[in-house]
Amino acid sequence: MSAMESARSVWLGRRRTRHIVEVEARPSDTAGPALGRYGAWPAGLVILLAGACLGASAIDGFDFPDAETGERYQRLITEFRCPKCLNESIASSGAPIAVDLRRTVRRLMEEGATDDAIRDHLQERYGDFVLYDPPFKPSTWFLWFSPLILLVTVVFVFRRVARLGAVDEPAPADLDRARRLLRDAD
Repeated sequence: MSAMESARSVWLGRRRTRHIVEVEARPSDTAGPALGRYGAWPAGLVILLAGACLGASAIDGFDFPDAETGERYQRLITEFRCPKCLNESIASSGAPIAVDLRRTVRRLMEEGATDDAIRDHLQERYGDFVLYDPPFKPSTWFLWFSPLILLVTVVFVFRRVARLGAVDEPAPADLDRARRLLRDAD
């Protein structure tokens, strides 16, 4: 079959016939390899998305004097929760507040602050919410004890349901009486 013609099956009622259809040559058909049915736009879309992913992966461009400082920075920014995002660390969040917090951590590290001083600074400014591991104090007791309370509640409910669902065995005297009644009924 040549580029100028193609075979095409057409259903006409119950009878199937073959028709030869002439196709005009277009410049895209003769210029280089075929790009497929959809043309070049899917390839462009893939390139665009790949570029967006590369841009998103380079959130911070901080240079550290040594690898130990860089590891310390990465460890610290994964310890803090983004105040705007739901359960996302400031390391993985792209929110403007998370970018600001990463810069604050970097600045405090350059000023020589210890890890505890950095934690205290962010906790003072944003509260206990910013910490993934909140301190053990009266205002966070429910947070710390809620798993235990939930476990005790589940065990209590299961035991209660099991006790209510259990069938007591009839007493031997009741069984004898039931047998006598059944015999008398016959």
